[in-house]
Amino acid sequence: MGARKHLKAEERKEARKSQFMASLRNVPTSPRKMRLVADMIRGKDVETAMFALEYSKKHAAIDMLKLLRSAIANWEAKNEGQRVEYEKLFVKNVFVDGGRMLKRILPAPQGRAHRVRKRSNHVTIYLDTKPAVQENNQNN
Repeated sequence: MGARKHLKAEERKEARKSQFMASLRNVPTSPRKMRLVADMIRGKDVETAMFALEYSKKHAAIDMLKLLRSAIANWEAKNEGQRVEYEKLFVKNVFVDGGRMLKRILPAPQGRAHRVRKRSNHVTIYLDTKPAVQENNQNN
């Protein structure tokens, strides 16, 4: 590996240390249904997102809640000794990509067949901390 590639790889490795993410693969829910749940929590702080997922009627919210808890646990693992402050943590990005598709055949009238596509998806959540707000104590 050349020097330039090595430096880039080291930069990516350092950047990953400050990223807090979790991913879930091959969830047996269609990506369209999961994106509705992902849009519900994108950009919100962790506590609000957990409440929204906990009380949502959508079935995909159960898997998304598990994934959010996993991402919080990953944050705790990378920040040993620090207490989780839900007000400072927020959902930075949520990606829902199409996963594998199981193709089945359903009998149809007059000897024909309809194709049934059972879809699945891959979900990735990135968490981030809100920057500390600095107060200016200036008397004007």
